[in-house]
Amino acid sequence: MEIEKLKYPIGKFDCPSNITAEKLEAWISILEHFPSRFENLVSKLSNDQLNTPYRPEGWTVRQTIHHVYDSHHNAYNRFKWALTEALPTIKVYDEKAWAETADAKNAPIDLSLAAISALHAKWVYLVKGLSQEQLLKEFHHPARNRNYTLAETVGSYAWHSNHHYAHIENLLKREGW
Repeated sequence: MEIEKLKYPIGKFDCPSNITAEKLEAWISILEHFPSRFENLVSKLSNDQLNTPYRPEGWTVRQTIHHVYDSHHNAYNRFKWALTEALPTIKVYDEKAWAETADAKNAPIDLSLAAISALHAKWVYLVKGLSQEQLLKEFHHPARNRNYTLAETVGSYAWHSNHHYAHIENLLKREGW
């Protein structure tokens, strides 16, 4: 199988230039339902399965699960900064290095699954209460030298949820698990 398809099983995020209310609602729904879908996908996996990379030279399933929590936790903080500061510059983190920490490599997945569930519940509650003006608030990403609106960030993390879900789902299908 082509490595690019293994890396990006649902393609790369392509944000529409006009984010409609319907599109935003669809993205919020993905964020709202992701924790239970994700838990259903991975909760019955054995330690050997959790320690299997989803692709050659990729993270293990366990690292991927912990990465999703780390990434989404950082995203939630970016929302709060954008809502409470004028065009904040976010702190960038080295996701590859984070995936090599002891918790990412060895901790029980239940820790991140519970955290994802709580985080998404709070995040979705926050996003559903935002006005159109608030959804247009921005933060600056210094590594990309680009500003992001909260609306497009909702879409980015809906995509990110489905992206890593597909990594694991495709591995399960390939392995017949």
